[in-house]
Amino acid sequence: MNPVRELFSRYFPKTRLVEAPRIARAGDRVFLKLEGELPTGSFKVRGALYGLSCHAGLNEVVASSTGNHGAAVAWAAKQLGVRATIFLPRDPNPVKKATIAQFGAAIVEAGKDLAEAFESASAHCVRTGAFFLNDATDPDLPEGPGTIADEIIEELPDADAIYVPVGDTALIRGVATRAKALKPSMRIVGVQAERAPAYYLSWKSGTVTPTESADTIADGLATRTPDAANVRTIRALVDDMRLVSEDAMVAAIATLLHHEGITAEPAAASTVAAYRAESSGEARRTVVLLITGRNVAPDLLERARAKNP
Repeated sequence: MNPVRELFSRYFPKTRLVEAPRIARAGDRVFLKLEGELPTGSFKVRGALYGLSCHAGLNEVVASSTGNHGAAVAWAAKQLGVRATIFLPRDPNPVKKATIAQFGAAIVEAGKDLAEAFESASAHCVRTGAFFLNDATDPDLPEGPGTIADEIIEELPDADAIYVPVGDTALIRGVATRAKALKPSMRIVGVQAERAPAYYLSWKSGTVTPTESADTIADGLATRTPDAANVRTIRALVDDMRLVSEDAMVAAIATLLHHEGITAEPAAASTVAAYRAESSGEARRTVVLLITGRNVAPDLLERARAKNP
């Protein structure tokens, strides 16, 4: 077994891959990869556990996050006996903040968005010598979420495409690298929010294209300062990038909730929104949509629950 998957098998089971015929267009088969079943309710534990396991003897690990990465680092640090400090933007998602607190990490709210929380976390590491597990740039971390591709192709070898939410790009870099290695014909489609399109714009242009803001309900997609190396990687590995609206993500949350009984946060539902926005094609496909987390804010969940999907 892949050594990363062997590590994970000691902490959590493989996530389910379920068919969703009510989402599929005529001729397609659509499957959902349910990463919300993992500890902390998000795929992020894959990267946090593997990334942290590559560094022995740490006293403190630090992360900056809109929530899910922070919760994953807090969880992984607890498993490995390391003290954790998590920097969040001010007024974070309350569900995600509560999850971080549950695992005993110290929480610091700093800055208006992820970029400013990152600056505060970096300064803390300079002062204290703590290890910064940055999921945007850590060289080891993407191998963790890359195991998602192993699981998909092992269970569904005829899959043609994987749709992947894009925030800091660790997920899509890991999944695309493994998917292309195992099945070079696999099509990788990245999805961003219209109101946080920095990596979409960078992928399209081939140059780093930051944005002034990342004002979206999908906090997991709320990046505005792309990393140049990450842009080069996704340009090489990702076949297409899509943007989805705020309303489309809410509608996708409603669809998953009402039709599939699945709770999904906006970033997770973005893949459903992107797939549903496509015009019908004649080619029959087997598509996997990554449902990356279930940590949706209560008010947004109620808004989706009241919506007719």
